Amino acid sequence: MRMFRYFSAAAVSLALVSPALAKPAPFMTAAVADAGRPAEDKARDEARKPLDMLEFAGFRPGMKVGELLPGAGYFTRIFAKAVGAKGKVYAYLPAAAPARATERMAPLLAAYKNVEMVKYDTLTAPAPLDLVWTSQNYHDLHGRGGSPAKLNAEIFAALKPGGIYIVEDHRAASGTWLADVERLHRIDEAAVIVEVQKAGFVLDDESLALRRTDDDHTKNPRDIHDNSDQFVLKFRKPK
Repeated sequence: MRMFRYFSAAAVSLALVSPALAKPAPFMTAAVADAGRPAEDKARDEARKPLDMLEFAGFRPGMKVGELLPGAGYFTRIFAKAVGAKGKVYAYLPAAAPARATERMAPLLAAYKNVEMVKYDTLTAPAPLDLVWTSQNYHDLHGRGGSPAKLNAEIFAALKPGGIYIVEDHRAASGTWLADVERLHRIDEAAVIVEVQKAGFVLDDESLALRRTDDDHTKNPRDIHDNSDQFVLKFRKPK
């Protein structure tokens, strides 16, 4: 285990930090400015930095995107507008997800015709995906009998060669590995790197846009909302 921690920490230090573009592409700006987004979503933009996230992930019109565990659809709405009418967003929920998870997505599905909700036991896609995204929930894959190894392998298979897998989550203190997953809903990014790389992915880049040095990693993010220190990792499926 110590060997894995050593090498994964090294991988973090070697990851490139993507410079922000001087001016976001117009389709990205339009996606964030979408009038269909709820006011409560727009109020979170300063903390969640959706323009930075679109740029970092490399969104383009026409992309096929899988969003794992979309919650109430904060990013789903933005992605739907970013990929446009020729693109597609698959919102993935576990088959065992409670009915309320489906119900809160219903208005979004009615408003954005290029979004499709997919209930899965095994994650698959009708066509190879360009990108898979998950935010603030990778740590939950370790609870309730989940299998990150199985899911990461399925995501690898669902992506086209060269496809991108973005993992954003609440950062735990370095060296804690999985110790704070259930207690604090945080995960050590080194653990994520090791797990995702085991599925065949290559760590391609890291964004520091959601880095917050005033977070001491002792609080549950549910108590401080979007103001936790978060990592954003970009993995690539080799061609």
